[in-house]
Amino acid sequence: MRVLVTGYTGQLGYDVVQIGSEIGLNMLGIGSKDLDITNEAAVAYYVKELHPDAIIHCAAYTAVDKAEDDKKMCWNVNVEGTKHLAKAAREIDAKFLYISTDYVFNGEGELPFLETDKINPIGYYGFTKFEGEKVVKQLLDQWFILRISWVFGINGNNFVKTMLRLAETGNELNVVGDQVGSPTYTFDLARLIIEMIQSDKYGVYHASNEGFCSWAEFAQEIFRQANADVKVNSISTEEYPTRAVRPKNSRMSKQKLIENGFRPLPKWQDALEHYINEIKKEVK
Repeated sequence: MRVLVTGYTGQLGYDVVQIGSEIGLNMLGIGSKDLDITNEAAVAYYVKELHPDAIIHCAAYTAVDKAEDDKKMCWNVNVEGTKHLAKAAREIDAKFLYISTDYVFNGEGELPFLETDKINPIGYYGFTKFEGEKVVKQLLDQWFILRISWVFGINGNNFVKTMLRLAETGNELNVVGDQVGSPTYTFDLARLIIEMIQSDKYGVYHASNEGFCSWAEFAQEIFRQANADVKVNSISTEEYPTRAVRPKNSRMSKQKLIENGFRPLPKWQDALEHYINEIKKEVK
């Protein structure tokens, strides 16, 4: 099976290519320097020449705050880029897996969001990711949409790396404690994606590591596992203003994964332990 993966220079795309290659799939990972996905003609030519059996679309404009001001670029990447790739996939009858986000929901309430719940993004980034979802559904028959949250992986910057870096310079931190969701380790997620793309169990799914926590609780567990003596002060969203509004409830139900025979991802604490051990190997 030949699989094209966009966003290879990011956290998830990198791990997807590694995991797929390990089980013998013909993986081709590309970044923005290899292909400008906002150029429709370039995308059509590239995909037709490569002729993959599947496209895993990890590339995205993910600067949530910047998106509020840089709307044109965010739209071009997340909506137009997705449209160009989906059209190209349709031309060669390739499967298509689109990575979406918890930001498509409004973040209200305390119950986990179902795949079928009303979409109501509160920021421009989430709005463009939902528009990308609609494009995929409209243009294709063989599609997967995978909504994820709070991503961390080896290849790139993330909350875990930021916390570990801050632990080296201070012993007390303020971290938001009223936004609750699930961390997602790209290594675990990549294994699910590779399993999924080889199936024909199409549809919308939620995928993140099992269990819920606040950002403050996530930080506390990072420091505990890293044996870092850092005090975490849990603060409110209002005490940490950002350009884009963040959803307070990013809990997502993964019941559909289980119903379709996919294994849930490990608990987020176990995923974090695995990740910290991998980081330690890199340092040595």
